[in-house]
Amino acid sequence: MSPAASTATSTLAPPGAACTFVPGEPLHRSRFVVWHTAGVDRPDDVVTLLRPDAAGAIEAIDTPVLTCSVIDLLDDLASPANAADDASIQAFRAIARTATGIVARGGLRPGVTRGGLDTWTLTPSAAERAHLDALAAALPAAAYCARVPEADGERTLTAAETVRLVADAVADALVRSSGAEVAAGHRAFAGTRPSAVDPARVLDDLLRRSGGRTPLVALSIEPPADESGHFIGRLVLQSRGEERVTRELAALWQAPEAARRSLHALEQHVLLTLRRAARVWPLLTTLLEQPMPTAMVLRESAVSALSGGLTNDLGAAGLAIEWPSDLVTDLVLAPVLGRSPAAASASRTGGTGTPVRRSLDLASLVELQWRATAGDAPLTAEDLRALAESDQSVVHLRGRWVRVDAEQLRRLRTPRTVSATVALAAALGGNFTIDGVEAEIEVEGPLATIGDRLKGRDPRHELPAPDSMVVDLRPYQRRGLAWLSEMDELGLGGILADDMGLGKTVQVLALHTRRVELDGADAQPTLVVCPTSVVGNWARETNRFAPGVPVIRFHGADRSLDDLTRDTVVLTSYGVARRDAKRLAEIDWGLLVADEAQTIKNPAARTAKALRMIPARARFALTGTPVQNQLDDLWALLDWTTPGLLGPLSRFRHDIAAPIERDGDEEASARLNRLLRPFLLRRRKTDPEIAPDLPPKTETDELVPLTAEQATLYQEVVDQVMAEIAAATGIERRGLVLRLVTRLKQVCNHPAHLLGDGDPKEGVLPGRSGKLDATTDLLRAIVDGGEAALVFTQYVAMGRLLEHHLADHDLRVAFLHGGLDIAARERLVDDFQNGRYDVLVVSLRAGGTGLNLTAATHVIHFDRWWNPAVEDQASDRAWRIGQDRPVQIHRLISEGTIEDRIAALLADKRALADAVVGGGEGWISELGDDELAELVRLGAGGEFDGDGDDPDEPAVTT
Repeated sequence: MSPAASTATSTLAPPGAACTFVPGEPLHRSRFVVWHTAGVDRPDDVVTLLRPDAAGAIEAIDTPVLTCSVIDLLDDLASPANAADDASIQAFRAIARTATGIVARGGLRPGVTRGGLDTWTLTPSAAERAHLDALAAALPAAAYCARVPEADGERTLTAAETVRLVADAVADALVRSSGAEVAAGHRAFAGTRPSAVDPARVLDDLLRRSGGRTPLVALSIEPPADESGHFIGRLVLQSRGEERVTRELAALWQAPEAARRSLHALEQHVLLTLRRAARVWPLLTTLLEQPMPTAMVLRESAVSALSGGLTNDLGAAGLAIEWPSDLVTDLVLAPVLGRSPAAASASRTGGTGTPVRRSLDLASLVELQWRATAGDAPLTAEDLRALAESDQSVVHLRGRWVRVDAEQLRRLRTPRTVSATVALAAALGGNFTIDGVEAEIEVEGPLATIGDRLKGRDPRHELPAPDSMVVDLRPYQRRGLAWLSEMDELGLGGILADDMGLGKTVQVLALHTRRVELDGADAQPTLVVCPTSVVGNWARETNRFAPGVPVIRFHGADRSLDDLTRDTVVLTSYGVARRDAKRLAEIDWGLLVADEAQTIKNPAARTAKALRMIPARARFALTGTPVQNQLDDLWALLDWTTPGLLGPLSRFRHDIAAPIERDGDEEASARLNRLLRPFLLRRRKTDPEIAPDLPPKTETDELVPLTAEQATLYQEVVDQVMAEIAAATGIERRGLVLRLVTRLKQVCNHPAHLLGDGDPKEGVLPGRSGKLDATTDLLRAIVDGGEAALVFTQYVAMGRLLEHHLADHDLRVAFLHGGLDIAARERLVDDFQNGRYDVLVVSLRAGGTGLNLTAATHVIHFDRWWNPAVEDQASDRAWRIGQDRPVQIHRLISEGTIEDRIAALLADKRALADAVVGGGEGWISELGDDELAELVRLGAGGEFDGDGDDPDEPAVTT
């Protein structure tokens, strides 16, 4: 740079020299000063700079400098960079190029300095503002080391202030060319000499931009330059137009007296607004005490108050709060679930040298943490701790003032944990709710790894049965074992929902045996809870397929666990588990298995509560019908195996079950499937990979007529009870409807079933029931063909009638019902399987699940439960793995009766059967009198329209 300040040079400074910015009033009068630690030739000024002395310490040193104004250096600032330039010179060139680009797109506006002089100010976009912030972050100290005079002394500018001032100075200088003043017709905002701007003219312009409406009064918050200063609240007027233009209120008080008279209404508006606002926030009386209110100092406590609800209250009083977005940044919090110190990850090594096994403790807690950003800058954990410990809602962090609302501070200060399964559900794409609001959440650490592992699991992966077992698993069973093993290894559990007869028992036994081999001395016993009728079946299957596994039947009066070892399978019933839950809970179980798990579908029932008391490393529910009546059944099972995965029952019903069952919501179904897929293994007998392993199954509805006695009795029951129903309401009516249904089903079975007038030993049963006669003929044909059959009824009384009647017809028959003890049941099943009986009459409740009765090739449903899933379970006693002959299913239906109409409804609405009639007869009690009369009327078969579309026939609704 030449000694003459007015002479432009080809470079801003000679090699080795630094350049410092010194702001001027107005900004186009700012200067760049050039200095060198070794001194400069022919200096033209002395400026106090903060720079290293000879010993390297930073001190305020009066430094000889060369000076040049911004206007004189515009060409040099725009010239290409020189590698020999000091870092400060290169920074000023970058700032100047950015400012020139903003001016080129029109990003500037006229303004007034605090001294009332004309000036131009940049209005950068968000991207441009971010670029200027980046330049500030990289600005070398030499560029802003000058001491700047202030009213109460001197201070040094910050890097951010320097960048904005340099950019505004370049903008203010660019528009003041030699011809600008002539073209504009005035000096203000065009000439190079400072021009005093008439404050009244500024206010007139503001009023014009407001479209004649009174401008808004606002308190503009200006943060301090650093942490040691104070906030300033400066009163401004804001236009109401689309383009918000702001003018400091000082312009009103600086206007000439004659002009102030014309602005009297505006002055009164300002003072009235301040008085109203001061009633809301008394601290504003500080402004009212000023002869000409302009600004007030704000302590951090006052700024914190403004950050809360006070802003809305002041806005209602007419005083807006204006936060400078580029200086005070709203905090954005994003929830993160990571590893908690309490989260358990157990590790064990089996005696066979197998790899270390790790499991997730479902009872462990995961800490909810926060990931925060202020603007575009991420905050560290130390920053968040500082925020949480602060009493203020506006905090200085990482060189910026960060504004935090009260709710965010509450979240940061409140430690929060969630269960491991809730976190896992979030990792699998389920919903996560914080304070009643659904939020997107990130999961990291081991839980994220487990989630990825579950989502990426190969469904074709297979594991062979352990060598110690005497069984050759089918391919789908090997895949089932692989799934069970992986869920067990993770400590998660799940629902094995294979159709009845596909070998759930042998898959669980393979899992138990494999665990014992892998864990060696650390192995734990397995507890199987099942219906009483299948305890013996589990014992036989264990002895058959895993003869080396010790079995304890924890059942009966003398039950004991004294011989329990680490490799034992303990078998017990649901009733015993309910009564002895505390005793069973004292043992460290490796696996807890609930067979026929639909038994615990009601989480409020005592049995379900008891099973929740028994701890285990992994829980598995076995059921062929995971959803019997409604999706609540599925929630109950999964909440037992993997507590918390589907959230609270009330939210599950509201967010998932109701939208799916009521509205067919595909999005809710997809969300549920994402969560269920890893935890529910469902295989059907009709699946292409399984069907070849099973013989064919044929299902037939056998329509049988009523006898004259049945028809007369049926009509008498309808007439009598319907008259009582018409006069009843509420629970009394519902009870009468269920009594009507029961009596009609008994009439359809046999008059003696209702009247109790037939002693089977006296031979008075034949000829009175079309259904009984048809069953007798059918069974005679089956037995004559060398085959055996099961006959299911839901009534024990009818079962006894069938047993004696069929015996009178020279059929070898036995009756399996709930009144038999476990030993008697097992003997009866063994005798039937070994061919000692032709017919086994079975009570639906006692023998509809769990039993292996493959000696039968025919299944007769004498009366129906009106739940397809329950009927299928009963039929699967014969049609299951191990059956090598075709199976025929016969459903007996009394023609023209309620049975006929319900059968039509089930056939037409099979897909909805679980939701509509899955609970048995209960739904019928909700029908109106006309609909009920249509359902139970006696008529010819085939007249009932299951869809209810015939306008001449009332629709059956639920």
